[in-house]
Amino acid sequence: APKPQTAKPSGSLADELRARLAGGRFRSLNEDLYTNSGAANFRRFQAEPELADAYHRGFREQAKGWPTNPLDGIIAKLNALLPRRVVADMGCGDARLAAECGARHDVRSLDLVAMAPGVIACNIERTPLQKDECDVCVFCLALMGPSLWRFLGEAFRILKPGGLLYVVEVRSRFEDSSIDTFVDGCKNAGFDLAKPFDASNRMFVAFEFRKASRKPSKTDPAFAFRACVYKKR
Repeated sequence: APKPQTAKPSGSLADELRARLAGGRFRSLNEDLYTNSGAANFRRFQAEPELADAYHRGFREQAKGWPTNPLDGIIAKLNALLPRRVVADMGCGDARLAAECGARHDVRSLDLVAMAPGVIACNIERTPLQKDECDVCVFCLALMGPSLWRFLGEAFRILKPGGLLYVVEVRSRFEDSSIDTFVDGCKNAGFDLAKPFDASNRMFVAFEFRKASRKPSKTDPAFAFRACVYKKR
């Protein structure tokens, strides 16, 4: 007797299963990135570059559900600056910022793995950029893991005096009263708020700092972000 045929999943069901698998992989990698140091993440992603592709596929799926993409706001800010600024995009992903602002500014894209042409693969705790090289430094959802203050220390090193630091982070990473504590930590790291922070978005908080003339403290602030919380689908 012929064996019964096993029904194959329909296209939409197969797509849903693939999306669930991708989402689970993303959440696992995301947890690792928030737990490990910048140096450890760089070693791992360099040894297994396919992880970066899996992570960014999951990231793009998550972004589809956002009311706004926070990178849009940063691109608008950069487009409002005088041209030919040197911009460091720390944790650039697929280097969209360079693609959209590269004609106006000199964008240096940096991440654990080069996901697009021109990306510098490095540990952003210590980049190959020169001291006082940049006018602007961007961390868009990129202050991950316990290396937070080393990342910002590197931003201080590469920024020119008075240079701008743009930071956008997920709102759920802040405890009820810790936004001000984060701002105080950044002041300790050598940055002053250039404008009041924007907490009007229900998902993200945006900051614009300026590199101060004072030297940063040699002691890291006690502030630490919560690990990012993503909605499971």
